[in-house]
Amino acid sequence: MARVAFTTFAILKEPYGHPEVQEFDDLTPPTFEEAENSPGFVARAKEEPNQSHLSNFHRDWGDWGKFEVPRFYTGGRTDETDSRACTLSLWADLESVFAFAYGGLHRTTLSRRHEWFLKPEWPTYAAWWVADDATPTWADACVRLEHLHDHGSSPFSFSFRKPFDADGAPTKVNASAARRASGPAS
Repeated sequence: MARVAFTTFAILKEPYGHPEVQEFDDLTPPTFEEAENSPGFVARAKEEPNQSHLSNFHRDWGDWGKFEVPRFYTGGRTDETDSRACTLSLWADLESVFAFAYGGLHRTTLSRRHEWFLKPEWPTYAAWWVADDATPTWADACVRLEHLHDHGSSPFSFSFRKPFDADGAPTKVNASAARRASGPAS
């Protein structure tokens, strides 16, 4: 059975550690925890342990591959200049990732994105289907985001507004099922 690969990408107004974006950085760990406890969550890209002394660009991400960013990112690549925010995860189905993205703490954080991030001229997320034994890589995520930007939604890379099923047919996210999957309203 196929799973949904999902990546997000944004550029902070200031590098990590700057007071203007600190609140976002502080919300990241509990948001990741909420994702990991969400129905339908399978896995997310995490660096191998004991690498906090390295920048994301130099950490070992195991099966998720070498850390990469899409061509839209022109910021720095050191801890002092890094201003990108991105994730890569796997989900059981579209409704599960939709429920997480638009519910709970992530929804609250998403509603405040204008405080912390530059206005995007690129897709802020992309989804695509992978085999149940596949782990997408950061390089895959970049290709999918760039393809979505250049060509719009397709079975190769799509948005929630114009999604595709695992067989490549146009579909719709079942918002009712997504709400049920996420549990009681937050």
